[in-house]
Amino acid sequence: MRVITGVDLPPDSPGGSVELLRDLYLGPGRPIEADVFMLGDSGGADPALLDVKGKCLDGPDFWRYVDDLAGAVRRRFGPAEHGVLHLQHLAFGATPALLRAFPGRPGLALVHGTDLLFAVDHPTQGEVLREAAAAAHAIVVPTLAMADVLHGLAPGAVRRVEHVPWGVPDHLLAAPPEREPAEPGLPRLLYAGRLTAEKGVEALIVDGARLEGVSVSVAAPAAQYAALRDRHDLSGVRYLGWLSRPALWRTFARHDLLLVPSTRLEAFGLVAVEAQACGLPVLYQPVPGLTEVLGDSAVAVDFTDPSGLANTVAWLRRDEAALADLRAAGRRNAARFALSRTAAELARLSAAIEGGP
Repeated sequence: MRVITGVDLPPDSPGGSVELLRDLYLGPGRPIEADVFMLGDSGGADPALLDVKGKCLDGPDFWRYVDDLAGAVRRRFGPAEHGVLHLQHLAFGATPALLRAFPGRPGLALVHGTDLLFAVDHPTQGEVLREAAAAAHAIVVPTLAMADVLHGLAPGAVRRVEHVPWGVPDHLLAAPPEREPAEPGLPRLLYAGRLTAEKGVEALIVDGARLEGVSVSVAAPAAQYAALRDRHDLSGVRYLGWLSRPALWRTFARHDLLLVPSTRLEAFGLVAVEAQACGLPVLYQPVPGLTEVLGDSAVAVDFTDPSGLANTVAWLRRDEAALADLRAAGRRNAARFALSRTAAELARLSAAIEGGP
């Protein structure tokens, strides 16, 4: 079975969909063998970089961009007999480009939270989602909450939905970084991820920086953090930069709590599960997706209540046994989500749709 896949993002883009692409198709051992493309100056082999301009979200310019991307994919990969298309999103440019570059090939679609959010907020992306949902032979959702939203956005268009949770690298589960002991009385709080509106970060960082007796760190894209710093006094926040995965795992081992204040549906919460694998307890806003993946292995907090975070941190500061229980529960939860299991399920589904009617 020969697979082709890609995303229309540069290789250094932040986000869970890029990390999952790297883990599944480009990581150590290459769990799934595939031809992979991303955007960038023409060149590269793994992934292939396509120099296609004009990326946008709406209107006729978007479809012109898709046609240009489809042409670049065809030229780069030629007449290779790809048995299955792995469609990494139900929105954006790479999926409709693959469907145009290789018409008639069976497609396995992997849904991410941004697909559903952008399909709601951008009419053209809603069209892309419905087209892709109808074309895909099977659609993989990492949480059942995603399936509910998908059926609402593309009623009657979905042929087959499969629930396959995302996974964290097996080597992280087997050998997480050694935890560094906490300083007495000084909880080390961490936020790691993008600083976009749906992540609910702005008020969190500002309020968190005002908490007495805590250390607040942020690992986020530099441009997004600079924009936030232009709006607020963040002198009480320690900015860590945008970290590589191994560096982020080591950072998890140097903190006491991960904060996940998302305000809307989360596809899975890969960062939170990786933190749990590293023994870092998680405080999270109970939104769809996160409640399904984390449940009572983490602490649900209403981050919209200004006192909620302060009270929870104060409780965990006093109760080291509760913190230890959370570490153990988090590790058990993370062990349910091995990347090898995700890859095996995707391979099984790919073989089934390739050999199907």
